[in-house]
Amino acid sequence: MFVIGTAGHVDHGKSTLVEALTGIDPDRLREEKERGMTIDLGFAWLKLPSGNEVSIVDVPGHERFVNNMLAGVGGIDLALLVVAADESVMPQTREHLAILDLLRIDRGLVALTKKDLVEEDWLDLVTADIEEALEGTVLGGSQILHVSGATGDGLPELIEAMEGLLAETTPKKDVGRPRLPIDRAFTISGFGTVVTGTLIDGSLEVGQEVELVVSGQRTRIRGLQTHRQKEDRAEPGTRVAANLIGVGQDEIRRGEVLTTPGWLRPTTAFDVHLRAIPEAPLPLRHNMFITVHTGSSEVVARLRLLEGDRLHPGETTWAQLKLESPLAVAKGDYFVVRSNLTTLGGGNIVDTHARRPRRNHPPTIERLRVMERGTDREVLLKTIELSEPSEFATVVNRANLSPDAAKSELEAMAADGAIVVLGKGNIVSTTRFYTAGGWSALGGNTREALNAYHRQFPLRLGAPKEELRSRLNLTPQVFNDALVLLNQDGVTVERGALVGLPDHTPTLSDADVQAVDDYIKLLESDPYSPPTDAPLDAEVVSLLDDEGRVVRVSDSVVFASSVYREMVERISAHINEHGEVTVADVRDLFGTSRKYALALMDHMDHQRITRRVGDARVLR
Repeated sequence: MFVIGTAGHVDHGKSTLVEALTGIDPDRLREEKERGMTIDLGFAWLKLPSGNEVSIVDVPGHERFVNNMLAGVGGIDLALLVVAADESVMPQTREHLAILDLLRIDRGLVALTKKDLVEEDWLDLVTADIEEALEGTVLGGSQILHVSGATGDGLPELIEAMEGLLAETTPKKDVGRPRLPIDRAFTISGFGTVVTGTLIDGSLEVGQEVELVVSGQRTRIRGLQTHRQKEDRAEPGTRVAANLIGVGQDEIRRGEVLTTPGWLRPTTAFDVHLRAIPEAPLPLRHNMFITVHTGSSEVVARLRLLEGDRLHPGETTWAQLKLESPLAVAKGDYFVVRSNLTTLGGGNIVDTHARRPRRNHPPTIERLRVMERGTDREVLLKTIELSEPSEFATVVNRANLSPDAAKSELEAMAADGAIVVLGKGNIVSTTRFYTAGGWSALGGNTREALNAYHRQFPLRLGAPKEELRSRLNLTPQVFNDALVLLNQDGVTVERGALVGLPDHTPTLSDADVQAVDDYIKLLESDPYSPPTDAPLDAEVVSLLDDEGRVVRVSDSVVFASSVYREMVERISAHINEHGEVTVADVRDLFGTSRKYALALMDHMDHQRITRRVGDARVLR
């Protein structure tokens, strides 16, 4: 199914033509009927001779309601530009044409209406005027048909031309991520809240869980309609009315987006390729405030130009739009910018969640060029580079690819060594990726962090994992997944709870070696009550503990490792025989003091050899 949208100056007969084509009056508001002027969006539908139905969005033509026009024209497949024969091309004709051009709606027809009010020679002059206005726009060379909504003259030819163009139009793509930009919300007694819009990028089904992205509310679809007919499933490119469960009409505003949960996140800044229309009355200035229209939404934003301080009429540039309130958009969406009721320009969104940019920075401009025009692989690489390690769901969203297409390309990139995949098994929504360059940088940062640690503590086998994670500023899950691969790559080596560089070996001086031998003999001389004032440097004792030559059970109590093993075995045997052991039992078992017995039992609890039950310990 396709959607046709009208465009044109006020009072040029758009609504009259729609009613003549469909039998449906698109003006639904009492004020519209009283004033004879379209104020807000109107909707109708038409069955073509082929039997296929098309939706029609009728837009207001008055300059004060261009914002309403923009809310409805974004999702159309074919534009029907309406020009009245008795007035010819007028200001909003040109503005609407410029908007269609900015939104790249490149299929359209011109209906030259009210032909019954003028002579044939005048029709020829107006036709020439229209052809001149269309030159250089996406509708340049479009067919111009002379019609009358009042008499019906020319309507069959107009319908035939519509059907011919739509037969050559590619249906909207289905990437499995439905988006319904909401242009209307109302309440039906007995049913509740209904929202309408043009569905893009995927399908919706009755009973499906959905999310209102900007507000974050989740709900379910109670019912779906297209052209007042109940449907179990709505396909992309369809005008849809969705009945929602548990959400009030007053909680939904125009510009909200309905979609499946979890993939689309609101943004307050996006990078764009911006074009100022030739008719713009003034240059666009860096840091000026403008109104941004995209989908069915409208929001005030600050314009950040990335290649200068001015964008003159007819010029293009790269820019960032910093929004005053969040929007839900996807890469590739088109937008229009206006100021003081005047259309100034527009373009397409290149990066949906942009950071504060560097201005006049060639690498930034090159990245944006790749994001806009690059192959899927190039776009994926640039997307991952933006926030390494980048999560699959984020990559899919920012690259605007279907999950299946992105997954297939990422698997090929991993096989080619272009990216590194963290974790195990298949790629899922939480899988994270590094580019090859980003992974190499992480390896370098890891070596640098461990070198610094080894310089600071040369007698330690390595850094505690949590300390290294903190130095690398990684989340626990990313650190654990990355450490597996860093070990495999030979960047790091794990030594129990420590991580070090493979070539790091703590080395004692000859004097330290003799002191260590003397220390261990001292521990063994009174094995169960060894001296607590170690004659060695604390770092040397830590090394002996790391190497397993001694066991430090508390800050002050250290046992020779052979003695520790013996004590553990005897305590375990006691528990097996008696069912439990107390600190007093351990004290008596080894003829030691409570200080040593308590430190030993606390250590065994920590090592998960025993566990405490009341005042006693049992084996785990």
